[in-house]
Amino acid sequence: MKLSIIVPVYNMAAEGKLNYCLDSLVVQTTRDLEILAVDDASTDQSLAVLREYEEKYAPFFHVIHYDDNRRQGGAKNAGLQAAHGEWIGFVDSDDWVAPDCYEKLIRKGEETGADVVGCDYSLVTEHTMQVGKPAINNDMGQTGPADAEKHRKLAIRPGSMVLKIYRHSMINEHHLDFPEHIFYEDNCAGTVWMLCSDRFEKVEEPLYYYYQHDVSTVHIVTKQRCEDRMKAGEILVAECAARGFLKEYHPEIEYRFTEIYYATTLFSYLGGTRHPQLAEEWSDRNFPL
Repeated sequence: MKLSIIVPVYNMAAEGKLNYCLDSLVVQTTRDLEILAVDDASTDQSLAVLREYEEKYAPFFHVIHYDDNRRQGGAKNAGLQAAHGEWIGFVDSDDWVAPDCYEKLIRKGEETGADVVGCDYSLVTEHTMQVGKPAINNDMGQTGPADAEKHRKLAIRPGSMVLKIYRHSMINEHHLDFPEHIFYEDNCAGTVWMLCSDRFEKVEEPLYYYYQHDVSTVHIVTKQRCEDRMKAGEILVAECAARGFLKEYHPEIEYRFTEIYYATTLFSYLGGTRHPQLAEEWSDRNFPL
């Protein structure tokens, strides 16, 4: 099988968000694929929607259901455990992709021998296949065989994981997965996975549609979510240390940790909370760098 697309799902049935995402996947021009939709203990009609697609698009659409919420990292890990594809892709269940998205990414990977291939994305505020405000993700200076200089660039700016496909063999070889039970799991995994890659390539087109709406994870700010982002930064450092990356790329990983742990967390909290508070216990935290 050429491709496995993993879709973590939690309470996305309202306003047709989940349907629009899934509709973009079942019509992919790449037909040698499986779609693994992981219902992470949804409390709305998301599971019912997934079962309808599973019945309609058998045998390539599969539903994995959990009664306990493991957050997106746990859902992605469940998808990885069940995946059979040579390539692995991830899609957030409120976003969608162009019909030829994965055909183009896979072609680029097979032409170049890359183990990670990405694209750009389009910012949209409504369900449409018209390209909205295009946004550049990774830059072309990060592409090609991954020497030390390219790994330094990728450590600082790994780019979004949902815009990429990854060779399954690379994931298995390096025993890659996601932190579970926290938000922002990709803040950790994105850098680690790119440092494990031997070659990154890119299709310079906005093939992914990023839906901006109020219930998106990035638009909801709580103390717990801020602490989860900080935890993701701590896990990033621990993972890089265990894999030998911290010694080789210490300045870059330190920069990435500082960005996640301090800058992004602080500005999102102050900008998204009406009455921000600094918890006393934060002053006693042990910092890993």
